Amino acid sequence: MAENVGFLMGDVSRLMRRRFDERARKSGATGPQWRTLKMLERHEGLNQGQLAELLEVEPITCCRMIDRLEEAELVERRRDPADRRAWRIYLTDKAHPVLSELHDVAGEMIEAALHGLSPAQRDQLTAALNTIRSNITHTQESKEAANG
Repeated sequence: MAENVGFLMGDVSRLMRRRFDERARKSGATGPQWRTLKMLERHEGLNQGQLAELLEVEPITCCRMIDRLEEAELVERRRDPADRRAWRIYLTDKAHPVLSELHDVAGEMIEAALHGLSPAQRDQLTAALNTIRSNITHTQESKEAANG
């Protein structure tokens, strides 16, 4: 059963990412651009290294993504006041309507994915996924602490 659950969760995640990317492309954004903008919405003012770590991409990949988003005037780099060599990344005013549109796209996609589930089933699914995430997070933190 464990293999089936892991495979199923991975497969659902992959399919949702694919469907979102297809829908997001229609509004001119790619999935990675959306994830970058969303991460900046949650953690505005990160430096490129921190953003790359949160996105789980190589720093050079993140740098190129920021370059493209900056060219589209969706983000801007500002000097880090504590470190003149570093840059902090911020959303521009132009990014907010794009994020709003992508939120709508995501909401529609998730609603379609959850079609047929009752409100109670949706709550149970959310609770179960939160428990799984918590279990994995705490297990990972324990291993990292033990290994120094």
